[in-house]
Amino acid sequence: MNRLFGAKSTGPKPTLNSAISNVDTRIESIDVKLAKLNAELSTYQQRLAKMRDGPGKTAIKQKALKVLQQRKMYEGQRDQLQQQSWNMEQAGMMQDNLKNTMTTVDAMKTTTKELRKQYGKVNIDKIEKLQDEMADLMDMGNDIQESISRSYDVPEDVDESELDAELEALGEEVEFEGIGESQGMPSFMMDEAQPPQFIDEPPEPGKVKEAAG
Repeated sequence: MNRLFGAKSTGPKPTLNSAISNVDTRIESIDVKLAKLNAELSTYQQRLAKMRDGPGKTAIKQKALKVLQQRKMYEGQRDQLQQQSWNMEQAGMMQDNLKNTMTTVDAMKTTTKELRKQYGKVNIDKIEKLQDEMADLMDMGNDIQESISRSYDVPEDVDESELDAELEALGEEVEFEGIGESQGMPSFMMDEAQPPQFIDEPPEPGKVKEAAG
């Protein structure tokens, strides 16, 4: 059996990238051969353009036909290899996309697991109770502020008649005080030569001169 199909290979299996690289190398070698065939066909074309009809021209035509057949054969092989390379590249892109998708799914699973652990530690009832306590404390604080800012001994309502009476009384007091100031003036301010009343005896003229000398 091994003689017919060969022994089982124990080497590493070829990867998709290595297969694509091998196919691309074969395509490059075929392109080199096609360039040579095109150059040969160009030479035959130039020679046929200068020759007259006859056996020599016919022989060159036969050679040009063989070269043309070879070129078509290589072109067919190149097209097949290019299609194979393209198919393998598409398979490689699908493989990469699948790997990325699996990585994303694994990350999402891990994240979901962690979120379940974290949310499992949260007690919604305690949060609602805490919110109610905070609201009660805010109301209490507002009541305290209103109580502190309350005014003392200030009547809330003022009667206009009382206000008119108070203003009239204030006007009368101002007029009365003006009259008292115009009539009453200290006597010592009116007579500058007269000594103040708080001095018991006026000084004698002779003693004043002695004190001055």
